[in-house]
Parts: sequence; structure tokens; C-alpha cells
Amino acid sequence: MSERLRPRDLAILAAESPTTPMHNATVEIFDPGASGFDHDRLVDLIADRIAFVPRYRQRLQVVPGRLANPAWVDDENFDLGYHVRRSALPRPGTMDQLRELVARIASRPLDRSRPLWEVYFVEGLAEGRIALLTKSHQILVDGRETVDIGQVLLDTSPDRSTLGHDDDWRPRRTAGPVAAALNAVTDSIESPSTLWSTTRANAESVARQASATGGRIAEVASALAGRGPVHSTPVHRKLSQQRRFVTVRTELKDYRKIREVHGGTVNDVILATLAGGLRGWLMTRAESMGGLRTIKAIVPMSVIDAELEATSLGTQITGHLVNLPISEPSPVVRLHQVSYDLKAHRDNGRNVSARRLSGIAGFAPTTFHALGSRVAAAEPRGAFHVSITNVPGPQFPLYADGARMLESYPVHPLLPDHPLAIGVTSYDGGVFYGITADRDAVPDADVLGQCVLESLEELNDSASDSRPRAPRGRKK
Repeated sequence: MSERLRPRDLAILAAESPTTPMHNATVEIFDPGASGFDHDRLVDLIADRIAFVPRYRQRLQVVPGRLANPAWVDDENFDLGYHVRRSALPRPGTMDQLRELVARIASRPLDRSRPLWEVYFVEGLAEGRIALLTKSHQILVDGRETVDIGQVLLDTSPDRSTLGHDDDWRPRRTAGPVAAALNAVTDSIESPSTLWSTTRANAESVARQASATGGRIAEVASALAGRGPVHSTPVHRKLSQQRRFVTVRTELKDYRKIREVHGGTVNDVILATLAGGLRGWLMTRAESMGGLRTIKAIVPMSVIDAELEATSLGTQITGHLVNLPISEPSPVVRLHQVSYDLKAHRDNGRNVSARRLSGIAGFAPTTFHALGSRVAAAEPRGAFHVSITNVPGPQFPLYADGARMLESYPVHPLLPDHPLAIGVTSYDGGVFYGITADRDAVPDADVLGQCVLESLEELNDSASDSRPRAPRGRKK
């Protein structure tokens, strides 16, 4: 029986368009040192580890007549060189140049006729550093069958680990259109769940097409009446096909100090920092918020819940709506309001500690960010303004074939009419923000990055009454 896409995966594919490519990415910065890590070594490393993520050598096969959902099949023409690419910045490359390159790569959809991922080896950064940009489609990384490839490339020591996974992969022959249709009929007869999934997917597809048609009719009617589309706030805008990407680097010790003084958790402090950053950013804009006093953020959380979709990571992911108090001028009150909003989640006994998450094998944040994006994509569009995924990583250095990873920034996809998405990863003493924004709707995304730093400084000042002031974060 073929491994077929589930209805949730089909819904993600259906939501994809030229303005909303549905892939996650991560940009990581490395210091090669004396390791000699280069593009050829990266290709060799991926060839050595790709057996741990077999779906990275599979592509989608659509079944004629929608007799069954599309299936994952081996790519008989799999070409590792196509997926692992080489790029360079003009030396000495700056972070601004790297962010621009990341934004352009993140704007481009993946080729559905091939395995749905790419990795870029970026040379030319200042101080001899290099960057890796990994890019994987949301349906590829489901946390159940497949984790993100970034999770299996890193080691805890400069010496590449011998993982003991023999790779004698040979692609299975792909069935032609007629055989694929016959296989679909066979699967439906042998498995009632396959028939039910196909029926449900076809019904949802008809409903989506009807909804889209209705939306287009409404747009035409509004245009004929001289009315433009209604977008009431800066966090709700029609998207273009291009993105902006902003990175902010801060220090974990600052968040811990604020937590020690004011209570709560590091996650509370991060969300309060973002609340203050969004407040400062919105105040720089000469436009009305339409009476909006809070920004609703969908914040995926790791829980232990047998009723949720299983993952191979030992936890499940669920969405939690958090009201970010952008109208509150006091940074301390904002922190307490965020902590109170999240208290119910902590008190239900299902939440998973940051210590446990950071101890999961490999660099699990890349997978958790992908799962968080899936959770946000499943939420009703009108239920929230921005998605924020914060994932704790290991507090010790990791290496790619001897090159030490210094920084890791998540690059989240944007959802229709949501021009902002924010990912946060803590790693080896740092807290790294990746802000994805629509290029046209949020031309001042760099201002938001600066406002995040200022918000953290406010909280730091509030916690520094009788203490020496901690080093502040810096934008890179």
C-alpha cells in the first residue's frame, strides 16, 4: 500500500500559492576554523545522513482522477547536487547581504516535481564564516515520519559521528499514470481509511474552490462599486510574492535575569519582549490600529497529549492563543499579563519543560519550528494576527563536520493576509529571533527588529535596580 498524503497535508498544499509558499527554512552561521568545511564536505555530510530522513529522496505522485490522495514515491532521478547548492556573498559579506539573500531564496516556491527541499552553502561572510540555509516544505516535515534534515546534520563534537546507518538505497520504480490509478483503487478497497481520506479530501477541495470563487466574486463586486479590499491593521495585509528577513541576536542570561527578578519563565520574557517590540514598531507607523489593544499571537506549545497527532519527538504540538498587550506602556505589567495568559497552559500539567525539549537528540529546533508552522496553518485565519514559535535548543556548541555553529535563525512561512511571522531559537547562550515579513506590506521590518532590542532593554532596566546592568542584545 502506498504512503499517501493525509487531509492536513493536502490542506497545506491547497493553501500554497505564489504569494504564500509553504516551506520552512533555517539559516545557521558557522565558523569553519581549521576544519576545512566547504561545499563538497557538506554534500558528503548530507549523503552520509540522508538515510535518516528517507522522505528527502521522495517526491509527490498525483493520482489521475483524484481516485486517491497523492502518494510519496521514490525519485528515480534523485540528484543530490540539485538540492545542495552553492552561493556566495561579495567578501567580506555582511549580515544585511545575507538577510537579503535569505529573503530572496525564501520567496521562491519549491519544485513539486522533485523532493521538496533545498540546502544552500553560502560563502564569503566576514571573518571567514559561512552560512547554511536549509529549506523544507511543510508537508515534508511532519514530525511523525520525517524530521527536518537540519536535525541530523549536527554533532556534539568537532569530529563527525559515525552513526552506523548503512545506506544501500535504490529507488523503487515509480508506477505510471495507469498503474497509479489501479494502485489507488486497490488501496481504497483494502483500506477503508484510505477511501475515507480520499472522500474527505475531495470534499474539502470542492469547498475550497467554492470559497475561493466566492472570494473572487466579492472582490470583483467591490471593485465595480469602487471599494478596495479592507485590511484594517498593519498586521493584516494582502501579500506580495517577495519577503524580507530580519535577524536579532540577544543573550539568554538577560532573559534569565529578568525571570529571576519578575517571575514567570524565559518563554514569558521572550513573548513580553515581542509584545513591547510590536508596540514600539506600531507606534512608529502613522496609521490607526482600529482600536486594537492586543495582538493575538498563535504560539505553538509542546505538550504530552495522547489525543493529539503523534510525533517521533516524544511530545505533541498544540496551538495556544496569547494576547500580547501592545497598549500597555509598562514593560513589567506587559510581562505579568503575558505570564498570566500562559499560566493556564502551565497549570494543566501537559506542558513540556524547556530542559526536556533542549535535550532531544540532534538539533530539534528545526523540526519543532516546522511543526509549529503546521499548527499555525491549521488555525482559522481570523483567529490570530501573528504566529510566534519559540523553541529552546541545547546550551552547548554543535558542529557540522568540524565547523562550529554560532547562530541559528528560523525563517517561518507567511500565511494568507498575515504579513508577519516570528521564530525564536535559543542555543549555546544566545536567543536568536528570525522575523519573516512581506516585502511590500512591511517595508520597515528592520524597525521591528530594533524595537525588539529596545523592548528587551526596557525589561533589563526594570530588573537592574541594585544589580550591575547585564550586556544588552545587539542586532546583527
